[in-house]
Amino acid sequence: MATSNEHQDEFVKNPCEEEPKSDPSPEEAPSPYGETGSVLTAHKGKIIHVLTVIGQIEGHYILSSQNKTTKYEHIIPLLVSIEEDERIDGLLILLNTVGGDVEAGLAIAELISGMKKPSVSVVLGGGHSIGIPLAVAAKKSFIAKSASMTVHPVRTTGLTLGVPQAFDYFRRMQDRITNFVTEHSSVSPERYSELVLNTGELVTDVGTILDGEDAVREGLIDAVGTVSEAIEALYEMIEEQP
Repeated sequence: MATSNEHQDEFVKNPCEEEPKSDPSPEEAPSPYGETGSVLTAHKGKIIHVLTVIGQIEGHYILSSQNKTTKYEHIIPLLVSIEEDERIDGLLILLNTVGGDVEAGLAIAELISGMKKPSVSVVLGGGHSIGIPLAVAAKKSFIAKSASMTVHPVRTTGLTLGVPQAFDYFRRMQDRITNFVTEHSSVSPERYSELVLNTGELVTDVGTILDGEDAVREGLIDAVGTVSEAIEALYEMIEEQP
């Protein structure tokens, strides 16, 4: 059946003549935040993204469905989106984690530390193991008085060869963590290594447990405080932005 010119004009258009699409409004724009336990909140025209890091940091292997996990493949693109989203003025990170995969945790921490937008972290409950680099990666860090942080050496599961190369690998991995933590906090490498290798505190392990005030005293965390202090500090940082 022949098609009239009128109907042809209706369907065939020159792409060069299409009207440019306007940027979607905040209400229309797709949001990547719904599946990560994150929220956007606004106050006096400023918008902050609240990111939660909970449970165990999941790396290259999927953990049991019974475990509370933070998946790095969700968090990494989310952080990039937050950095690029002009509507978002700052990032608030709420931490309650037992630690987890070293490389996944360091990858997330490196992204947070490299963001230009103001960022504040709060340790609530616990910020253990690889959660420590995540806490210190923000531009300012807080810890609740009742929270704690466990500093300990790198661990592994599965087959380990009893050869010098294996122990050298563990040492180099521990050095990566130590270097990141000391570069983004006030604790010295020597003191952090002492905390990591402490044999007089944990009965069946090596390391140190720091409560909120101890973490600040050691220079790992900037201040004792909770959500209200962290939000206030974040808005101050946003106001100071050029």
